[in-house]
Amino acid sequence: MSTFYQFGLSDAIIRATAIMGFEETTSIQDLAIPIAMAGDDLIGQAQTGTGKTAAFGIPMIEKCIEGQSNVQGLVITPTRELAVQVAEEINTLGQFKNIRALPVYGGQDMDRQIKALKKKPQIIVATPGRLMDHMRRKLIRLQQLAIVVLDEADEMLNMGFREDIETILADVPKERQTMLFSATMPQPIQDLARKFMRNPEFVRMKTKDITVPNTEQYYYQTHEIEKFDALCRLLDLHSPEAAIVFARTKRRVDELLEGLNKRGYSAEAIHGDLTQAKRDSVMRKFKNMSTEILVATDVAARGLDIGSVTHVYNFDIPQDPDSYVHRIGRTGRLGNPGIAATFVSHRELNHLEHIERSIKRKIICKPVPTINEAIEGQQRLVAEKLMQIIEEGEHTQYKDLAGELIENTGATALLAAALKMLTREPDLTPVKITAEEPWPKKKKKHFDNRNRPGHRQKSVSIKGRGGYKKKHKKY
Repeated sequence: MSTFYQFGLSDAIIRATAIMGFEETTSIQDLAIPIAMAGDDLIGQAQTGTGKTAAFGIPMIEKCIEGQSNVQGLVITPTRELAVQVAEEINTLGQFKNIRALPVYGGQDMDRQIKALKKKPQIIVATPGRLMDHMRRKLIRLQQLAIVVLDEADEMLNMGFREDIETILADVPKERQTMLFSATMPQPIQDLARKFMRNPEFVRMKTKDITVPNTEQYYYQTHEIEKFDALCRLLDLHSPEAAIVFARTKRRVDELLEGLNKRGYSAEAIHGDLTQAKRDSVMRKFKNMSTEILVATDVAARGLDIGSVTHVYNFDIPQDPDSYVHRIGRTGRLGNPGIAATFVSHRELNHLEHIERSIKRKIICKPVPTINEAIEGQQRLVAEKLMQIIEEGEHTQYKDLAGELIENTGATALLAAALKMLTREPDLTPVKITAEEPWPKKKKKHFDNRNRPGHRQKSVSIKGRGGYKKKHKKY
């Protein structure tokens, strides 16, 4: 890894990265920043949580000219949440260069956005639909645009934004720098790059890093009817600070939310039927850790960038390897440890094997914890908290009362009672979760190597208008 000093960046950027606590570059930053600073088009294969926002944000800020009233940089993202998060990070990185980024997305009051646009931000971070609305109204003019970034491009295509993206890219200056970042590299992404990029460099994290290396990945084989109890036992055993539970459908999410709340867990849910105000409220609670568990569908969780997630639980196995990569990429971020657990029925084992082949990693099988193991996990947690209070000296004002109680009951009985009171014992309140059929069995013809992350093929070296470009090729 390098340091940001080695890239010849301005003092303003170095100062911002220092304040943000960035000491060394991440793998994708190390590969992408020199190419982006040189002005070349770039395709970067990297998932959320690997530092890719800084990988494209730093070069974009460096190339923006302070005081210019035109939009100079554009970042297109699949979701509102990601637009806000990317804009916040760019604003922090650009604070000492006076470069400002504005998030533009649907669901926000149009008059408020128009007012913000009149302040002439140098960078727009937008979702495709709302960006096109502003372009049609002539409220965002991109004639002086120098850099375009497509962030989480595979997610945008999965969500049906391909036509919108092509419309936007066809309407911006041809003499521009284009950067595309994607966790996976399916054929549609390569087709998009061929059409709109010029001799792009392709950089990717090493194969072993396609799924986050700091995330421990497990699966638990269990019957559909037993999954909810298994989830609760894992939550008791792990005691996650912040966890995301992924479910297949909106109905499933609502039922899981109701069940978790019935059993005393602090949970919120997010799916496509929520209003923007409710989504914002849910995410605010989860980010400030007043809610421990977020239950979500894939669509609702796309683009979420929450650095504090410690655990991901796939209540339903993802439909495909791409979804698996995106889901578990929500934890184990930027060097922090994470755990990803997937529940699998016997009929879904072939689906799991398909995911393992695609990510080139074996997912470890673990037995579902027993009720006693869940209780022991809670007891250990309480014991650790008690020891922490003692080490930090936060118990001294209670010593006199403790002494009196010990005289009356004995130290062992008193401590056992305290452990009993503080330990969360498993709640067995009955909960009904509607059964779902497993995903259809994968046929062998679907195991096409060309779409596997990490597979090396000639078409990855994407041909632009000027032919193949092999210089600086990095794998």
